[in-house]
Amino acid sequence: MKRLILTSVAGADLAKSKLAEIVVLFFFRFMWGPLPSPEYFAAYFGAQGTLKPGDHWSDWGPKWPSKFKELRKLPFADFCERHDEIELWFDPSPDDQLQLIWLLDHLACYPELLKKLGLRLVAFDLFDVREKVSEASASHIRMVDVQARELQTAGMAWQAYRAPTPEACANVLHSDLSALLILRSAWQQLLGELPSPLTGLGASEMRFLEMLARGYANANALFHLRSLRGTYVFGEFELGSLLEGLALGPKPAVAGLGDELRTIDPEDLGARHDDAIRHARYKQSRMSLTDLGKAVLAGDQDFLQHNPIHRWVGGTLLTNERLWRWDRESRLLVAP
Repeated sequence: MKRLILTSVAGADLAKSKLAEIVVLFFFRFMWGPLPSPEYFAAYFGAQGTLKPGDHWSDWGPKWPSKFKELRKLPFADFCERHDEIELWFDPSPDDQLQLIWLLDHLACYPELLKKLGLRLVAFDLFDVREKVSEASASHIRMVDVQARELQTAGMAWQAYRAPTPEACANVLHSDLSALLILRSAWQQLLGELPSPLTGLGASEMRFLEMLARGYANANALFHLRSLRGTYVFGEFELGSLLEGLALGPKPAVAGLGDELRTIDPEDLGARHDDAIRHARYKQSRMSLTDLGKAVLAGDQDFLQHNPIHRWVGGTLLTNERLWRWDRESRLLVAP
């Protein structure tokens, strides 16, 4: 029985578990920057030809066994077809849930694969997989068959996320999501990162201000005390860009982050030289709230009345002129 596991980069250690013949990882982060085009994805899932490294589905993940050297050049669907069972392992994080609905939306185009698909209901962080999963314990992680309801729900949510305005995204919360049990919580977190009607800040930015007010003055605490911060949408690079937006705008809410970071393009996350500058400056910084930061935290000021925003949320570009907001208490979308 040939088993294939499809998972996110968080599940890389599944390759060591011997649960499958091969584990394929997906490394997209769909929460920051513009989404890749449908044409990009068509090439990504197609046969390996002249694509740049990193632009084909087989380019990521653990070292491939030698017997897969030629097979990895196949279109993704053809590679999946040669397996008897295909298991999807994605954890509750918004990052993983977005990758899951994107992948299910793609697989819906290949009904011959449907009978092979199973979805593991992973209730823990896949980064903990070495402690949580073995050949013996995997049987205790419930698996459901992927059928039409799962595919329809995933397709609806993915198309909503890709839309150029977030109305469809907001409507997802009013839809029946019972086919994908973990998706609702992730979706609430994603919408919670839209600017607030009161403060102009998303959930992670507000938690930064709250933590700074409590004396957590360095970036290490803001970025890595995840359970204290209580927000799980963004990774370290994205959190850094949010922090720079709070600290380096025309009227900052945060003091103590170096002005030299102004020269780094916030869209150019991951450049080695820029990362080194960021890392060194963050280590040196002792941050605090400005008067505006205190007023925003108290709900007396709207940060975006004084500062610009230029940020992608799925297919939606947020600017001060196209400023969609999300009321986290009423769970209602506020149009520009």
